[in-house]
Amino acid sequence: MRICVATGEYRLTGETFVNRHIAWLFGGAACVLAARDHGNHDGSRPVLAYRPAPAPGPPGQLSQGWHRAVNQWRHATPRPPAGAMRRQVEAFLGRHGVEAILAEFGHQGLALAPVAQAMGLPLFVYFRGSDASRDLGRHRVPEAYRRMMPKLAGCFAVAQCLLDGLEAAGVRPTAPRVLPSGADLTQFRPGEKVRGACVSLGRFVEKKAPDLTLRAFAALSDQPDARLAMIGDGPMLDPCRRLASELGVADRVAFTGALPPSEVRAHLARAQVFLQHSVTAPNGNTEGQPTAIQEALASGCAVVSTRHAGIPEAVEDGRHGALVAEHDLDGYARALRRTLARPDLTTVAAACRARAEDRFDAARLRAAVEDTIRERSAIWHQALASGRQSRAP
Repeated sequence: MRICVATGEYRLTGETFVNRHIAWLFGGAACVLAARDHGNHDGSRPVLAYRPAPAPGPPGQLSQGWHRAVNQWRHATPRPPAGAMRRQVEAFLGRHGVEAILAEFGHQGLALAPVAQAMGLPLFVYFRGSDASRDLGRHRVPEAYRRMMPKLAGCFAVAQCLLDGLEAAGVRPTAPRVLPSGADLTQFRPGEKVRGACVSLGRFVEKKAPDLTLRAFAALSDQPDARLAMIGDGPMLDPCRRLASELGVADRVAFTGALPPSEVRAHLARAQVFLQHSVTAPNGNTEGQPTAIQEALASGCAVVSTRHAGIPEAVEDGRHGALVAEHDLDGYARALRRTLARPDLTTVAAACRARAEDRFDAARLRAAVEDTIRERSAIWHQALASGRQSRAP
């Protein structure tokens, strides 16, 4: 089956889940629609950027403004491509024999629902986090989602909490299915664990609260053998470096920056404990089901994290590590100390690996996505043929 994967920016190194879908789904034959194409790929697959800068001068700006206003009125969102760009998108999809579209994130679904409906193509939307949390607080987004849902063949979410959030906003998902992004179990495996080795992985941003992770680790003054590797970059990286010095733990914390995948896997393989203090950001942004936690479980790391978004769906408190309330710094520090002191960490590591094998096997999850797209596409086309599903201009 030939699909098109639609994403906001192509290619982003941090979006392993999107890149995996493009590379793996249906034998890797996907073409790509991206709002912006960064050009940092080998050009081996068709890619079309559908949100170019407006033509220079007042006529181009006026034309773009007109199309955005019309889209806002008709679809409750200015995102869909219009005019000549819409014709390019339709020609691209037709030229490459696309049979279904998978939109990564809700906003890509909003952009492409009118195109997919007009062309009679089944459209699937994958909700992953901010698109079903922060964005629901934005003007007219719930209304736009409500208008979009009848145009979909189905939707996925990485965690049940995201579907619950949509329902709470008055958005009833079409044929929803919870399928996490998963981890490549052939790549992420437990190695020889190093006593006291801790690791965190992810962007240094508010919703991951790396400063709280650092403060909790600094409270382990009675465990001088404990070491923390903080992998990633982002706007809070330099402030966290300064904070480590202020807390007197700069010699026990390594800020590695972003690392190649092989080095990330090596850190996780030897770490005993994975740390991530996820919180709801001031703007309402949340996690979905953090991929890093799934990879940590696959690597046999005990997870110390928070009862946030989909994390409790992945980590059972006590069995796979420990969970605390968001912003509970004292509780987080106690949970980390208690976890490092557990005499059964080898048993915990085995339980974490088993959890990943049971719930987060990326190969099995990919097959489930493919099966769902096939099945729901067939239902979509039957409804289209019988008149129960309509095309729209």
